[in-house]
Amino acid sequence: MRKKLFSLAIPALFNAFLVVSCNKDKPLTSESDEVATTKDGNQYTLDTLNSKVEWKGYKVFKSESTSHFGTIKFESGDVTVKDGKLESGKFVADMNSLTSVDLKDDADQLGKLNGHLKSGDFFEVEKFPTASYEITKVTPAAEGDYNTLLDGNLTVKGITKPTQFKANVSVKDGVVSVATEPKDIKREDFGVKFQAPAENGVIKDEVTLQINVKALEKK
Repeated sequence: MRKKLFSLAIPALFNAFLVVSCNKDKPLTSESDEVATTKDGNQYTLDTLNSKVEWKGYKVFKSESTSHFGTIKFESGDVTVKDGKLESGKFVADMNSLTSVDLKDDADQLGKLNGHLKSGDFFEVEKFPTASYEITKVTPAAEGDYNTLLDGNLTVKGITKPTQFKANVSVKDGVVSVATEPKDIKREDFGVKFQAPAENGVIKDEVTLQINVKALEKK
């Protein structure tokens, strides 16, 4: 059963960002939003020990019992605060840190899964060791559970796509915190078309991503 889980595993993941080409498919092209933010303001440096991306991938039926989930650490990042509000930011993820959390107690399956995700079938981390998200626009939100709308450019394995997140942003006592709403991203939009053998189930196109970062004011 666990072998089946491995095969299905996380192509879903942050999978939203791989390039698997096929002669019958149209070539992928990068898209990006124009950056409307500036570096005018107080500078903050990402606290990499307390920042991460959380991912979750699913089989055909999206449920807790058919999911795998894990984390990706950040390598670096910075944000700018102007007049006490978030002005801009860019976060760089270390794709070599990608790991499954639900398999953490099974070293054998964890190693196989992580190795496969880092291989040429997926993120090819030797060639593309980082991914990034650059904020292009920050809009206050007056309604709902999140106080900010973030527009930005998500780049993975050389492909850039405009991606919007609802987020809760806090600027207080020299610390900026950004916690996004879990968001479904279609991995096939990024050319991630890998599927496990049919008898093991079909991997869902949607991958759920959530970004949680903290940044500390430069002294």
